[in-house]
Amino acid sequence: MAATISRGVRAPIIREGDDIVQITVDSVLVACKEDGFELGDKDVVCVTESVVARAAKNYCSTDDIAADVKAKLGGETVGIVFPIFSRNRFAICLRGIARGAKKVVVQMGYPSDEVGNHLVTEDQIDDSGVNPYSDVLTADEFHAKFGDIKHEFTGVDYLDYYKELIEDEGAEAEVILANRPEAILKFTKNVLVCDTHSRDRNARRIKKAGGETVLTMADIMNASVNGSGYNSKYGLLGSNKATESTVKLFPENAQEVAEAISNKLSEITGKQIEAMVYGDGAFKDPVGKIWELADPVVSPGYTKGLTGLPNELKLKYLADNDFADLSGEELQAAVKKAISEKESDLKGNMASQGTTPRQITDLIGSLCDLTSGSGDKGTPIIVVQNYFKNYSM
Repeated sequence: MAATISRGVRAPIIREGDDIVQITVDSVLVACKEDGFELGDKDVVCVTESVVARAAKNYCSTDDIAADVKAKLGGETVGIVFPIFSRNRFAICLRGIARGAKKVVVQMGYPSDEVGNHLVTEDQIDDSGVNPYSDVLTADEFHAKFGDIKHEFTGVDYLDYYKELIEDEGAEAEVILANRPEAILKFTKNVLVCDTHSRDRNARRIKKAGGETVLTMADIMNASVNGSGYNSKYGLLGSNKATESTVKLFPENAQEVAEAISNKLSEITGKQIEAMVYGDGAFKDPVGKIWELADPVVSPGYTKGLTGLPNELKLKYLADNDFADLSGEELQAAVKKAISEKESDLKGNMASQGTTPRQITDLIGSLCDLTSGSGDKGTPIIVVQNYFKNYSM
């Protein structure tokens, strides 16, 4: 009767230079032995991007960021557009950016950043008379309108925090609030677009409106600076604070690691084992309104068997419509037959309505992120079993 199982697997504390592939393989095999389960065909072994990057020593310093920003954006006034409000994700990057400029103008979106960290609520905006589609506010004007704007969970006023952080690095700081990316051009034509998922569109808009040097976070630390780590595709996107002066970057070797784990476990077990490296899940907290997905993708590396979207029939639709006159074993048999004979592409089929049209890697990665958590569970490895089995199997 057991179907999909998501199992957290403990591992040693991963250090720089460790063989993450061998550690993952060994940890999974020990878990199999201790907990009395076996790996089967199409089971998925997943490892969090954090330990993959740590093992590969994929770090850079605030000095490295400063050097890259100065070389690419000129070292004078730099506009920062749509940063997320995060001490872990963005603040340490901002230190490096400020160190590579004489002045930094930070343009924040409101009422929240792109991942749902709110400065104020939508209701407060509605009651304020502010037009979020057009109004550009200074930090003082925003405070005068809304008063105390400390983040609900962190207790931080990000307008003040980012301004002070920039000034601590010796640069002049100015904070504005505007939702039109082009607003930054009143202050500078050298712009770093800092949001994650709409960065390319916002960069295009700024360039079209007259921006001269317009980069995204993917363009910073996309190559090694003075021997540092880097990510050639995502740059600073997906990075996290490591220390007060260093950043752990998104793993550059995720695809290589996923394929190596798959190959080793498949050889040992005689089964076809899939593997992936996962980061943030793609889901929203309905209470705090925060989207989890601050990484550029859920999975930066995965084996080919995880490519694509689910192709599923909705069981309740079949039970309530096609087989409404059946019950018991007869109903079960009819449903199983329908699933086993389903078309290879159910797009547009009413019997598939309500199923989740998301990438398999996003679904499994989100399951892994929820299983491993982000605290002290100590399970950077997740084994997902029976994910590809359906009611007919």
